[in-house]
Amino acid sequence: MGKSISAYPRLDIDGDGSGVASHTGAALLLRTAEKTGLTSGLSEKLRPWRKPMAIHDPGKIVLDLAVTLAIGGDCAADLALLRAEPGVFGSVASDPTVSRTITALAADAPKVLAAIASARADARAQAWILAGSNAPDHRISINDPLIIDLDATLTDAHSEKQHAAPTFKRGFGFHSLWSFIDHGPAGTGEPAAPMLRPGNAGSNTAADHKRVLSDALAQLPWQPLWRVGRKVLVRTDSGGGTHEFLDYCHRRRLQYSIGFTLTDDIVTAMDTHLTDRDWTPAYDAEGRVRPGAWVVEVTGITDLTGWPPGMRLIVRKERPHPGAQLRFTDHDGLRLTAFVTNTTRGQLPDLELRHRRRARCEDRIRNAKDTGLRNLPFHGFDANRIWLALVALALDLTAWLQTIALHDHDGRRWEPKTLRLRVFSAAGRIARHARKTRLHLARHAPFTDLITTAAARLQPG
Repeated sequence: MGKSISAYPRLDIDGDGSGVASHTGAALLLRTAEKTGLTSGLSEKLRPWRKPMAIHDPGKIVLDLAVTLAIGGDCAADLALLRAEPGVFGSVASDPTVSRTITALAADAPKVLAAIASARADARAQAWILAGSNAPDHRISINDPLIIDLDATLTDAHSEKQHAAPTFKRGFGFHSLWSFIDHGPAGTGEPAAPMLRPGNAGSNTAADHKRVLSDALAQLPWQPLWRVGRKVLVRTDSGGGTHEFLDYCHRRRLQYSIGFTLTDDIVTAMDTHLTDRDWTPAYDAEGRVRPGAWVVEVTGITDLTGWPPGMRLIVRKERPHPGAQLRFTDHDGLRLTAFVTNTTRGQLPDLELRHRRRARCEDRIRNAKDTGLRNLPFHGFDANRIWLALVALALDLTAWLQTIALHDHDGRRWEPKTLRLRVFSAAGRIARHARKTRLHLARHAPFTDLITTAAARLQPG
């Protein structure tokens, strides 16, 4: 027998193993669903769509699909990963059953989406109670509000799908609008409400922004709280900078920080009335003074007639990075950007830094695309609306797991790809003894302690 010159051990591979399960770390997602009441909630809310004598519960099918997306699947057929491990995931519906279920749910999409949203809202309330001081609504106030970010993203369609349309980036597909609840620098975030739209939907469609924001507010456990104070802040890019949407935020007594498009008249007024001494140095991401960037408030020198009362206009100027092309709104070689807010307290650099931190929403969308949003697998528009709800469920489960069980570990901020590699993909051996089933993880695996600690925190009771 010749000696191997490979740097890796030579293994004889066969398929005779028993009692071994893959993706056992995903059991943490199942425990999170049970701990928050999402499992029972989905079963109860989707009960009207369960056919008589049906073996599989539509609520479990929906939850199984969400777990599939959370562990890296991107189509309904990837449910086979769960089906292969009944010791971990129980009885999982076949592909034809899943297809028939999605078709039935899509046929009554508005009511189904409302039912799933209701189950999510109830589970979110429980998740935030369990999270305690780590919950995003812990000790919120007018000076430290809960933040909801709105942003849109494109999803390409590589085949003919209902309502797919050309996009402004010369692609073809959909232009969904999302809202996310920000967890701040200590955590990630969780989706509040998604909205699937054709690819040619406008970026600044006020009606869509109002609908998504309304749905996002309905996801908050303490919905009446915003009525008695501006403890919720809405952030968007300039797509939300319309009269109609800002009026809506004002009527609902919400704080806002929204991108604003500068006009030639505003730039002319700045040239006329401002001097270099009026500009205040801006901050970088760490809250330190950033060389080459300044901010100023121009509310008093511009005509804001017709905009909501109390609206402030703040402008930032900075030297563009090397290689950047200047835009028509840039001036004297400096890039000008602006946003409006109705926040009355705080220094200008702090308010401007708070607005720029809406870039975290881009991370949330990127994670959503890694969790099923990159591919809308169905032909029908309503079926793909259901798919978006599944993506939101998967992201919810991941965020709640991190908030409840990983709050004192770096895993609190891990993105889905990292969680899959280090936690969800863990393999284990299932052992049964004395009517109990136990999952044994490898003692030497680097994240076994993290998984077992999280599992203990998610125990019922």
